[in-house]
Amino acid sequence: MPKIFSIANQKGGVGKTTTAVNLAAALARRELPTLLIDLDPQANATSALGIEKTPGKSLLPAFSGEEPAKNKIVETTTKNLSLIPSEIDLAALETDLRGQENFLLRLREILDPIKKSGKFKAIIIDCPPALGMLSMNCLAAADCLLIPLQCEYFALEGLSLILDAVEQIRAGGVNADLSLGGIVLTMFDVRTNLSRQIADDVEKNFPKLVFKAKIPRSVRLGEAPGYGLTIFDYDPSGPGSLAYDALAKECIRRFELKR
Repeated sequence: MPKIFSIANQKGGVGKTTTAVNLAAALARRELPTLLIDLDPQANATSALGIEKTPGKSLLPAFSGEEPAKNKIVETTTKNLSLIPSEIDLAALETDLRGQENFLLRLREILDPIKKSGKFKAIIIDCPPALGMLSMNCLAAADCLLIPLQCEYFALEGLSLILDAVEQIRAGGVNADLSLGGIVLTMFDVRTNLSRQIADDVEKNFPKLVFKAKIPRSVRLGEAPGYGLTIFDYDPSGPGSLAYDALAKECIRRFELKR
C-alpha cells in the first residue's frame, strides 16, 4: 500500500507547492511511481508541471460523486510521475463540503480506490494555504504530514496552528493514525545568521522531525514553474535539484518507500 503525504502550511509563501512538485518529481526519478494531487484552487502545482488549468479536470466531480478520482489522473513529462490537476472551482468545496455526510472523510473515501490499486508507491497532496475544509480533508486522508517551514522571521508563528490541527484530527477520531512525518526547512541561506539561527531553533525543538536536507533560497526554484518544469528539468545540476533529491532519499529511508 502506498503512503499518502499531505504537504501543508497555512502560511503562504513557504515553498509548499515547490516542495510538493519537486519532491514528487524526485521520488519519480528514483523509479517510485508517484501521484501528485493538486488540491490548491490556485492550481500552481498543475501549472508548474506544464499542465493547463481546465474546468472539470480536477477532483471536483469526484467530490460530488459524478466520476471516480482515477479518471482524473493524467501523465506528466516526468517518467513515473502522474498528476490530478486542480482548478479554481475547487474553492467552492470550502462551503459545499459542510453540507455533506462525513464531510471530513470525503477525500479519504475518494482516494481509497487509487490507494488500494497499488499503481503508485507514493501519493503527495499539495494542500491549500489555509486550514479550511479542503486542508482538513487532506489531513484526514493522509498517512503522514510534511510541513515546509521557511527560514525567515515568523517561521514558527504558524507552526503551532498546523500542529493543533493535527491533534484535532487525531483526537476527534477522524484520522487517529495521522503522523507528523517531518519538517522541511525551506529558503535556507547558509550565508545569513537568521537562516542558521532559525534552523538551529527548529532542530532543537523538533530534533527527530527536521529533515537533514535543507532547501536553499534559489532564483532557479522560483523560475522553474514559470516554464512548466520541475527543478530537475530546469536546473538539473543546481543546488535546488541536489537538495530535493537528498530530501527524496531521506523520505525513502524514513518512510520505507519501496519500488
